Amino acid sequence: MTIATAPAPPATDAPPRGPSRRGVLRWLLPLGPALLLLALFLAGPILWSVYIAFTNETLTGSASVNSQFVGLANFVKLFGDPNFLNSFLLTFVFVIGSAVIGQNTLGLIIALLQRGRGRVTRSVVNGVVIAAWVVPEVVAAACWFSFLAEEGTLNSILGLSQEWLYTAPMLAVILANIWRGTAFSMLVYSAALSEVPADLVEAAAVDGAGPGRRLLHITLPLIRRSIMANLMLITLQTLASFGLIYALTGGGPGTASQTTPLYMYEQAFRYFEIGYGSAIALVMLVIGALFSLVYLRLIKVEDT
Repeated sequence: MTIATAPAPPATDAPPRGPSRRGVLRWLLPLGPALLLLALFLAGPILWSVYIAFTNETLTGSASVNSQFVGLANFVKLFGDPNFLNSFLLTFVFVIGSAVIGQNTLGLIIALLQRGRGRVTRSVVNGVVIAAWVVPEVVAAACWFSFLAEEGTLNSILGLSQEWLYTAPMLAVILANIWRGTAFSMLVYSAALSEVPADLVEAAAVDGAGPGRRLLHITLPLIRRSIMANLMLITLQTLASFGLIYALTGGGPGTASQTTPLYMYEQAFRYFEIGYGSAIALVMLVIGALFSLVYLRLIKVEDT
């Protein structure tokens, strides 16, 4: 006796259908104007600057009209230029001194000292610190010039006749940048510390852990992602710092405080070497990207 069975449906290896074209267009249509603006005002200038970095483009002369592709000539000149190497070293000192050590550490200390304080105290401290942050760079430079000049406030307090902007220009710009930029780190760490469980810290205190051990073994590990994010942001911001140094010292005396952004400006807009200046800007872009990758890598390592 034979029992008839229904034939099995034919097997198909066709992949599942993705979103329809209409759905994709419906998703992209609202983003169209934003993408167009990004391509026009962000990606366009970046790509054009990258191209110019490989040419002998100038602001004046024949090369401003008929520039030529010179390949890696600008970069060969760049890495053999002692003035660029000096500016790169000063930029490294400036970033480490004012951002990694100065703003990061001082911002964390202020945020820690504000924990458990009254609302009035926190409001006053936040207002004073943030006021320095919102001051324009030119105004901040003028304040520090009047403080550090030979007839300035610091010499009046110490009873000295010292021109600090000439004898210690890098220290002057580092301190000025710390004063102006600490507020950002303070706000980041204040937000991060508010998420640290108070009962965990209290339990450690009951177990006999002192303030130092609680900070090292509880607070800092819990806010490590905020630490890395803050370091990445202030490093990139300080790496591109221009206005404060230019207004305070102009890169001088000589080249004693001429960081890479100031050197790039000098080559591009004072000596009109746009191609060479764009090559410097491209190197700075790569350096900033490397810093970002290092910080992101550290965040990944700590998460594993």
